[in-house]
Amino acid sequence: MATVLWGPEIASVYDTVNVGQAEAAELDLMVNVLASLAGYGAALEFAVGTGRVALPLSRRGVPVAGIELSPHMVAVFQGKPGAAAVPVTVGDMTSTRVPSVFSLVYLVANTIMNVTTQHEQVAVFANAASHLASGGRFVVEVIVPQPGSVLGGSLGRVFDLSPDHVGVETFDDPVGQVTWSHHWRSVDGKLVRHSAPYRYIWPSELDLMAQLAGFRLTERWAGWDKAPFTALSTSQVAVYEKIA
Repeated sequence: MATVLWGPEIASVYDTVNVGQAEAAELDLMVNVLASLAGYGAALEFAVGTGRVALPLSRRGVPVAGIELSPHMVAVFQGKPGAAAVPVTVGDMTSTRVPSVFSLVYLVANTIMNVTTQHEQVAVFANAASHLASGGRFVVEVIVPQPGSVLGGSLGRVFDLSPDHVGVETFDDPVGQVTWSHHWRSVDGKLVRHSAPYRYIWPSELDLMAQLAGFRLTERWAGWDKAPFTALSTSQVAVYEKIA
């Protein structure tokens, strides 16, 4: 298994260090899009984490279930209001099956890159397809690699230098498309250090993975506000439909 597993040291501070991602306006946009795509069906979140997206989507009236590799993240999730309405299965999103059929499977916040081999990233798509009814949607939110930094010959780059966070990305395996992301954060007066590998994916490669699993691309936006995706976009929200 080549999937990054978050331990208790990350789970305990995850919501604190990712509070910027949970800002109301951005989260509302995301939940609006996901609720619309789910329609009257149920949704399944791969890598549900601490419930940042699943809980507000559930409160919107969409039946939601989750798969999460880290039992420590699940423990945090289950301590939150509304968690009882969102069943979570501890397992790997490359292969774990939930005994139900969904109209929407979604994977957000670059988490597909936590799966660090191409073979297993393809398996994520196949597993999403196995959970979906015909015509169901698989939504993937992930950054777009920037050729200038990845292919420019440098060993790495500083991507954030804030008063409470230093982020450094190192290009460790260009052939395997694997980088490492290193973080130093100040959390409640303590310095928290974390490093993990990620496998970046080109948009065309993402589409090929989808085709192999029986999907077709229906939308690609630059963000949850549905801004047009262009050659200058640094992120994408890709919507794939399961072909009958």
